[in-house]
Amino acid sequence: MKTLKFASELCEQIIAGTKTSTWRLFDDKNLAVGDELQFINKETGICFGGGAITDLHIKTLGTLEDTDFEGHQKYESEETMYTDFRKYY
Repeated sequence: MKTLKFASELCEQIIAGTKTSTWRLFDDKNLAVGDELQFINKETGICFGGGAITDLHIKTLGTLEDTDFEGHQKYESEETMYTDFRKYY
């Protein structure tokens, strides 16, 4: 089973059901539709849930469309989005 780590504030959104998709840069896990996942709180190392990949799209941040934000947090601007991703990568 593969694992995905999330920041604490994102864990809360996933548990609440408001975050239903995730974007990953540099996929080193070879994620694929059907993969079963454990969700890990990045700060505590505790597993807080799990799921399976039902849909997968490969694209760059610069080619995101409005529909790509469904189930994902929204950003005030493109620059805010890039700043947020720089924290993780």
